[in-house]
Amino acid sequence: MTATPARQTVLVIDDEVQIRRLLRITLDAAGYAVVEADTGRFGLDEAARRLPDAVVLDIGLPDIGGLDVLRQLREWSRVPVLVLTVVAGEPEKVAALDAGADDYLTKPFGAAELTARLRAILRRAPGENEPAVIVFGDIEVDLASRIVRRRGAEVRLTAKEYAMVRLLVLHRGKVVTHGQMLRELWGPKAEGNTHYLRVHMTHIRQKLEDEPHKPRHLRTESGIGYRLLED
Repeated sequence: MTATPARQTVLVIDDEVQIRRLLRITLDAAGYAVVEADTGRFGLDEAARRLPDAVVLDIGLPDIGGLDVLRQLREWSRVPVLVLTVVAGEPEKVAALDAGADDYLTKPFGAAELTARLRAILRRAPGENEPAVIVFGDIEVDLASRIVRRRGAEVRLTAKEYAMVRLLVLHRGKVVTHGQMLRELWGPKAEGNTHYLRVHMTHIRQKLEDEPHKPRHLRTESGIGYRLLED
């Protein structure tokens, strides 16, 4: 007997009941399983818990803006995102795409175009979504909640220290160069200031490593950058 393939899951984040109802009917008819969220914060929680195959995101949400939801989601997930909005201007489209959207659809929209765009971004998806929680050794990094724990206890990191850890976690196993870190965390004019990285990495190792001077996980690639090793 041939097993029935599992349906792909789409998370719909929209505060309008009528739009959510329309999307559920449309997506269900197209063969998708649908999960709903009516606020940005609940949507982020559902994204972390459910790990959907795609997200349909409204820009105008009642608690936090859709672009902020998108930026927070992109800190830990590559899930395909289709943005819905009533604003049709080019600056708004550019802002959504720059924040990490895969595509953009203006309300009102047709069911056929919606499902076609959804199929397209799913085809372009890079693979399985990243888990929301990454564990290496006795360290747990909850990318959705922005919390780092060591042996179950929360570790207090500064904003820049957390940003460095997050960047290494997202590229774990690979070398992240000094230039890439400085560009992403301090901006393009900071590329020569490698001492920023040395100071922050020293503090991070003191908080996360058993032997900060002989780090097991947060390794230096001499003259190049840093690498996170999970084993």
